[in-house]
Amino acid sequence: MSNFAITGVAGFVAPRHLRAIRDTGNRLVAAMDPHDSVGVLDGFFPSAAFFTEFERFDRHLEMLRRRQPENRVHYLSVCAPNHLHDAHIRLALRIGADALCEKPLVLNPWNLDALAELEAETGRRVFTVLQLRVHPSLVALRERLLADTSGRRHQVCLSYITTRGPWYDYSWKGDVERSGGIATNIGIHFFDLLFWLFGRVQRAELHLSTPRRAAGAIELERADVQWFLSLETADLPFVPEPGKKTTFRSITVDGEEVEFSEGFTDLHTRVYEEVLAGRGHGLEDARPSIEFVYGVRRGTPGVGWATPHPQALALIRRVK
Repeated sequence: MSNFAITGVAGFVAPRHLRAIRDTGNRLVAAMDPHDSVGVLDGFFPSAAFFTEFERFDRHLEMLRRRQPENRVHYLSVCAPNHLHDAHIRLALRIGADALCEKPLVLNPWNLDALAELEAETGRRVFTVLQLRVHPSLVALRERLLADTSGRRHQVCLSYITTRGPWYDYSWKGDVERSGGIATNIGIHFFDLLFWLFGRVQRAELHLSTPRRAAGAIELERADVQWFLSLETADLPFVPEPGKKTTFRSITVDGEEVEFSEGFTDLHTRVYEEVLAGRGHGLEDARPSIEFVYGVRRGTPGVGWATPHPQALALIRRVK
């Protein structure tokens, strides 16, 4: 049994981590979040120590390491806002624990280099949650693609529309300095999936970039990709109904829809199983998508060699 601690336990994604820690037979010894609406802990680890101040949490974990070896933290799960990931990972390494961090692992490519140096110094590991890489349907798709020796280039279209109200713009998620913007906060796991399926980026261009929409094209080793991300209800291909889902995700490969809507419930548990078995995804696995979204964040929209995604094209024409 391993001991875990967690940051960002009041956040949206934290319950998936709590469930994964429990379902893999491990225990949570400490949790931290500046917000104290953390009753979720009672359903998983009611005895876990809880802190609203990072400094006291840090001191507690250090005390466990020095004075209570049976309770020392082996893994720190990082579910905090994106701009805090780097600092919380460093805490894990400093107390002799491995870090298991939500996406994006860090906001800037050079943060990966610094963390790699700390891994070498401490002998600990930094893992990231790339749950789409363990989705059975997507694993099977990758195997089929890699078995294809025809050499043909695939045509891929990614659409991800997940509506968010005005609150989003006023939260840390709407602040580019803290979240990295829509491509980083909303799209990074899809970009990682595309690179995992079709290879490294050869070239890319940005067609649309606003706080609530982004679109572009990517030439990968084995595919040409059009992508579109949106938080706007108006972009949904259906009229939302009260109480019904307001998310639309679609990936087509050569005109055929990739079906992966089912099987999402236990993906974090599978990620934890892989990490605990020594097969988790690390810094270099995360690098291609981190570098890509950093480029998106700094890019200037313009249409060049690639045809924009159909929804982006309509918006571009409307602006003109």
